[in-house]
Amino acid sequence: MALEESLGHQFRRRELLEQALTHSSQAREVEALGAGSGSPGGRSSSGDNEMLEFLGDAVLGLATSEALFHRFPEFQEGHLSKLRAHLVGQRHLLRVAEQLEIGHYMRLGRGEEKSGGRNKASLLVDALEAVLAALYLDGGWAVARDFIVRTIVEPELANMKLETSAIPVMDFKSALQEALQARGGPQPVYALVKEEGPEHKKTFTVEVRLPEPAMGQFVGRAQGATKKRAEQEAARQLLEHLATLPGARQSNAAKDGGAS
Repeated sequence: MALEESLGHQFRRRELLEQALTHSSQAREVEALGAGSGSPGGRSSSGDNEMLEFLGDAVLGLATSEALFHRFPEFQEGHLSKLRAHLVGQRHLLRVAEQLEIGHYMRLGRGEEKSGGRNKASLLVDALEAVLAALYLDGGWAVARDFIVRTIVEPELANMKLETSAIPVMDFKSALQEALQARGGPQPVYALVKEEGPEHKKTFTVEVRLPEPAMGQFVGRAQGATKKRAEQEAARQLLEHLATLPGARQSNAAKDGGAS
């Protein structure tokens, strides 16, 4: 199968890959036609991909977490969680599934085929996660992990860069809000301090200040092609400053202890 070349793995148990690509609509049609009646309960020998999707989601989460853990040891837990959420989110996984042309290989029932199932985001992402499980079951952890890092994690990290920083774009504003809430403090104050350049190529300068003097007089200041980009970078600077303040480690320890 050409998909195996894209995956970089030759399956010893081809039925795993076939199951990963089989939607429940196809499996039900096979059952209704009586094919696979020799299997328990009259189910088809390969079944559908729902259980593989369940396993693949876990494999994806662990491989992504491990990759981020080793690549960004300086990041706080909240930063890593938000970055992982993006990498395993449907929008990003859909792009990967489309690049692999997963839709071309899916086995769909006639009804799902007629309704455009090969282009449905949810079906494509489900099939991709099921394929990850098939890789894991057939080739082991190293094969699945290496494919996930090579195809899902690293290419996206290479693209996710702020214009003024090499740190991946994440929702630093939300992370900063959560960090201040954990400290029981008010929210930061953002201010647009400069806007320059022609209309089609503006540069925005944004400052963000901590709301309490006890947290220091540090001001995050950043530029960006959009106000949102500049705000994100300024928020990142403040997050890094918060991590250096006395009590930051104790706060994290208290949070961890409360969760036990």
